[in-house]
Amino acid sequence: MSSEEQVPVTEQLIDNIDQGRFELCRDDDLVGWLYYTHLKPNRYALRHTEVETSHQHEGVGGALVRRVFDEIRARGGTITAICPFVVDYLSRTTAYADLVDARHPGYSDRAAAESARVAASG
Repeated sequence: MSSEEQVPVTEQLIDNIDQGRFELCRDDDLVGWLYYTHLKPNRYALRHTEVETSHQHEGVGGALVRRVFDEIRARGGTITAICPFVVDYLSRTTAYADLVDARHPGYSDRAAAESARVAASG
């Protein structure tokens, strides 16, 4: 196989209910996760996204968010965007605007989400 040929990567999204996070695995390696709180009736507050250090700058964060959004859409759920990365992702596309909970949308921009995160941790 030449160096130009790429081996297809298998991705799997796992809902780790016990830890309250969606996990993205590539070829059986955990590469990223997104913490959430599942609220009634079917709303997901997306709180924090992390990418394994060895997989940063590989598009893991974006792939994870897309897969989570698709999963929540399939479940008929809505989202409240708390995580700065999620907020930033939503600001760059309208493809998932229908998922944002009308009554509890979360933060409208990354700066507001970052400020809230810093205030909560300090």
